[in-house]
Amino acid sequence: MTAQDLTSTVVSRDGTTIAVDRYGSGPTLALVGGAFTDRRALAPFAQALAPYFTVFAYDRRGRGDSGDTPPYAVAREIEDLAAVIAAAGGPACVFGHSSGAGLAVLAAADGAAISRLALYEPPYMVAKEDPLPPDGLAARITELASSGRRGEAVEFWMKDTIRLPAAAIAQMRQGPAWPALEATVHTAAYDAEIMVDQERGDPLPAAWATQVTVTTLIMDGENSPAWQHYSMAALADLLPDTRRHTFPGADHSVAPDALAPVLRDFMRPAA
Repeated sequence: MTAQDLTSTVVSRDGTTIAVDRYGSGPTLALVGGAFTDRRALAPFAQALAPYFTVFAYDRRGRGDSGDTPPYAVAREIEDLAAVIAAAGGPACVFGHSSGAGLAVLAAADGAAISRLALYEPPYMVAKEDPLPPDGLAARITELASSGRRGEAVEFWMKDTIRLPAAAIAQMRQGPAWPALEATVHTAAYDAEIMVDQERGDPLPAAWATQVTVTTLIMDGENSPAWQHYSMAALADLLPDTRRHTFPGADHSVAPDALAPVLRDFMRPAA
């Protein structure tokens, strides 16, 4: 296991300070976490990848040690990722998980300096029968969090987006991770805004076929639901230069030790 080498900050275009940890050496790889994920949660992935890459794991705005300049806009998060890549000496390979993968796609479509793109299960929903989130998800999360009802906000997210049963949520409430979920829940509204246009049961944007031209690895877990596999196949069919990989026995989470060799083989330049 490679230890963390450096903690630093970068300044995004709107002046927001973004906290970044750097690991390892080699080609540059930026990690983009999904909902409720900060750079500390990304550390096991960074450590597994550090033998092959210089890895940059950052706190998305509003999380951990990063700032959160209002008002929120998805464009600001794209600028945050661009600032991390620039500070790393860009262009960079980028790996995104879940809604972080959705953000990475939007950044690539916006022209960010991404040399290769790896995506693990961005939660696109491209059919009306998919488990679509409720209308006004971001606004409801913001309302609950800003009024001090952070526990209710976490419950709402767990019940109405990832469809956890009440018993499972009640058990989570008693666990050690619950306070961290409450502390970060206001940023779940940001993830909802990132994903809203691709969680309506409509086809993915045709424009991505010409906007996202970077070589892209699209990954999913064998045990993930059918709608997730279908949407990943749709994304692979849409983008012009893609690879596919399904992890045996995995679901929406993948083990760092399983992910690392796949990303190494995809992203590391041939000797």
